[in-house]
Amino acid sequence: MDRRRNDIRTAGGETPPAVRRVLGALRSGVRVAHAVLTSVGVRRTGVALAIMAVTVTGIVIGVLLGGRMQTDIGPFRAEMAITPSVDGGTTVTIPPLGALQLSSHAGPAHLSVRLGSLDQRRTEALITDPASISRASQSAVTDVTNGVIRVGVRTVAVSVLATLILAALVFRRTRRVAWAGTLALLVTGGSLGIAALTFRPDSIEEPRYEGLLVNAPAIVGDARRIADDYGRYADQLQRMVGNVSQLYTTVSTLPVFDQEQGTVRVLHVSDLHLNPTVWPVVRTLVEQFKIDMVIDTGDITDWGSEPEASFVGSIGLLKVPYVFIRGNHDSAATAAAVGRQPNAVVLDNQVITVAGLTIAGIGDPRFTPDKETSPSGSGSSPQTVSQVTGAGEKLASTIRAAGRPVDIALVHDPASAGALAGLVPLVLSGHTHSREVRELPQLPGAIATQLQVQGSTGGAGLRGLEGDKPTPLAMSVLYFDQRRALQAYDDIQLGGTGEAQVNLERHVVEEPEPPTPPTPTPPSTPTPTPTG
Repeated sequence: MDRRRNDIRTAGGETPPAVRRVLGALRSGVRVAHAVLTSVGVRRTGVALAIMAVTVTGIVIGVLLGGRMQTDIGPFRAEMAITPSVDGGTTVTIPPLGALQLSSHAGPAHLSVRLGSLDQRRTEALITDPASISRASQSAVTDVTNGVIRVGVRTVAVSVLATLILAALVFRRTRRVAWAGTLALLVTGGSLGIAALTFRPDSIEEPRYEGLLVNAPAIVGDARRIADDYGRYADQLQRMVGNVSQLYTTVSTLPVFDQEQGTVRVLHVSDLHLNPTVWPVVRTLVEQFKIDMVIDTGDITDWGSEPEASFVGSIGLLKVPYVFIRGNHDSAATAAAVGRQPNAVVLDNQVITVAGLTIAGIGDPRFTPDKETSPSGSGSSPQTVSQVTGAGEKLASTIRAAGRPVDIALVHDPASAGALAGLVPLVLSGHTHSREVRELPQLPGAIATQLQVQGSTGGAGLRGLEGDKPTPLAMSVLYFDQRRALQAYDDIQLGGTGEAQVNLERHVVEEPEPPTPPTPTPPSTPTPTPTG
């Protein structure tokens, strides 16, 4: 073109006007065409990016609004939620115990299952019917499967709907709204489809524990065998209660002591550990032995969680005062649940009078539901030992400040009893799951102090079902005369799981000798000082 223009200009001296007009129009056309093509590409790219942005925003809104729902899993009320994730997987949260992490699937969707409150009706049915444990384990799988399907469908539907609404507000064009909705359906449906295709059923057998559940395998052991043992135990329970009802008649063959008219009978229990079969036995003892008061030295629950609080509801059925101190497995919520029972008294560094007896008690300073029960000081840190002994010293100071004689002192761990020697005649405790009665070291001029450590009235709960021989249920009846002195006590032991044997052994307390006053030292005669 330039060469031709030069030729024309050379031949004629200058470019003709017509040629100049043609060349100008051609240049303008090229520029317009280039601008049009450029604007169309940019606009299409911008529209595509806008559709993607609206789709992503709609999916996020849809997942937040529709990606969670409430459902029933066995006796639990649970919440399921789907959230975006890179690695996938499933988290099962059991507050306040911890969580289970399952490598259940791959893909960009993570499933969270949070177990909430227990349904009281379904839980009671589960406890009273051992066969329902097996049915519950089977139905739980169905409950989880149905819940996952429902929350998945709900997530897809709400995400697509939220994207369509948002796209309609932004674009106001049917075609672009349809593109956004289709893209949202492909993204959410594809993500859940990848999760479903990569699901690993055996991941349930390989969980990773977090929180307090780290110790769950060691505590629970063989769950199937425990369920079988519990079933045999429930079959024998009626015979066991029947035997207990005959104990009061058997008392006449035991060593006798003179029961005065004003004798106060106290039932000492400890470490029930959520064993539901304890309550019928305790009620029978209260009725047959005409118990005036029940004393519980702690660990009525296992984990101190809120769902366990319903277990203490049977206290109100006893119709006698129930004095309780907190154990290391009992939380503040547990103590509060006990305190709400109409006949219960919760002591925490206090002195009260119940049924004519003055009682001082303090709760365990620890809350360690995740640790195996063992006596304080056996493998415990110096700080823990200091905590436990410090609780006894704190209660001793309270007793001294009360200004009145105390008949019984209550501590959960027997390691707290040392500071109470010489202050009270009797200290009751639990914690070790082993019955023990011994005298504390007597101080010169002080009263003698007896320590009674109770075994586990609940057979240590599920822990008692792990060994070859089940842990027996232990409790004691204490008799106090009108002077509020311990006159005798009956140790009652019920055979553990699968055994219906009941043993009762009476111990008569000898009259304690009054403390020997210290012998006064005669005043020394001053020696005369020789003078010079």
